[in-house]
Amino acid sequence: MKIKYIDLVEQTFDWPQEEFHLENKQLTFHDVPMMDLVEKYGSPLRVSYLPKIGENIHRARKWFADAQKKHNYDGDYHYCYVTKSSHFRFVLEEAIKNGAHIETSSAFDLDIVRSLEKDGVMNKQHRILCNGFKREGYVERIASMAAEGFENVLPVIDNEFELDLIEKNLTTKIDVGIRIASEEEPKFEFYTSRLGIGYRDIVDCYERRIKPNPNFNLKMLHFFVNTGINDNAYYWNELNKCMRVYCDLKKVCPELDSLNIGGGFPVKNSLAFSYDYEYMVDAIIEQIKASCDEQGIPVPHIYTEFGSFTVGESGATLFKVVHQKKQNDKERWNLIDSSFMTTLPDSWSINKRFIMLPLNNWDDDYERVFLGGLTCDSDDYYNSEQHINAIYLPQYDKEDPLYIGFFNTGAYQDSLGGFGGIHHCLLPGPRHILIDRNEKGELEIEIFTEEQKSEDMLDLLGYKK
Repeated sequence: MKIKYIDLVEQTFDWPQEEFHLENKQLTFHDVPMMDLVEKYGSPLRVSYLPKIGENIHRARKWFADAQKKHNYDGDYHYCYVTKSSHFRFVLEEAIKNGAHIETSSAFDLDIVRSLEKDGVMNKQHRILCNGFKREGYVERIASMAAEGFENVLPVIDNEFELDLIEKNLTTKIDVGIRIASEEEPKFEFYTSRLGIGYRDIVDCYERRIKPNPNFNLKMLHFFVNTGINDNAYYWNELNKCMRVYCDLKKVCPELDSLNIGGGFPVKNSLAFSYDYEYMVDAIIEQIKASCDEQGIPVPHIYTEFGSFTVGESGATLFKVVHQKKQNDKERWNLIDSSFMTTLPDSWSINKRFIMLPLNNWDDDYERVFLGGLTCDSDDYYNSEQHINAIYLPQYDKEDPLYIGFFNTGAYQDSLGGFGGIHHCLLPGPRHILIDRNEKGELEIEIFTEEQKSEDMLDLLGYKK
């Protein structure tokens, strides 16, 4: 009878997988032994594996290049990184080093861009797409950067009021884009996205507000659906409506030459994950070209804004199971040395699933458990995984501590959890390490931040002596 944890995994999934395998009966992630990390750096531990960022950028570039070649698509492709997914300097440096441009969401984002340009990480020719609702500080930075020679800073207009703000601050001509307010899936509580301008109003907005203004040059139409890029009738219908608007707009605006199809590539969240990225890119390029050919207009340059896809799969968060509580005959609670609410906030707030695997004890018998965090909050738990709405782990043994990892956690978790700030029940933020490889492929590891200290929190709370 096969009752070991390794048997369960091998019977349920294709194993090993590209980024996961066992070495000396312990888990490796991108060929990095995870137990070596917790033995040296302790737990909880945040891990960023930097080479994965560049790998995903180049994967996407190849998919688009192959599709454009197949369909004789006479337009360029530009990969943009969405800074809100992770604002850390090491992430932006890695993305820019691998040829990504930048998409921003707020005024402070542009301060980051200025800092990177000053330090020589990027230059004033990099494309900077400015999305989000724009208030005075954001618009002032956009206008001043355009005046300073940032040639490709491009505000994407969310509403007509932003045009007034931009015009008031401009001292030079600037390219702009317009965001489409796409319709949401029927299951949503609202019908139309709060972001952007309605399909029917875009051509009118251009002719009234942009065309007569000599300081505005409309170059881009921006399209994005909240549910991401999925092979379903909803996505293809919205893309088709977007192309009708693009073609209508192109006929009255010859300067328009770019279509931003946003982001939304999914991040692997299960060992059973299946998504045909290459097919989706091919189908998108085919539909865009067919729409343009039908209307007799040139195909647009394509922009994408990938955030989670860029950085998500570079991250891992490692914990130790510090205790097991048996609350009744059936329920066993494995308590980790941190909190899901603060360290993996998406698992609590939107029930997001990550890949969860033990780092050691794969040859032990397995048991069904619940995972609980250390806060005094009943919502601080994680209760489903790829194993049919249940979590199975090697049996708990207090003499042989179990370590577990949540993988592909590189996007949003630090910013949503309040990196360096005050956390629920004053649980400290974990130590964070960066892993890179040198030209010989050897691992290079550095500590980015230490575990948060009590005095840091007391200072923030006003208890400074």
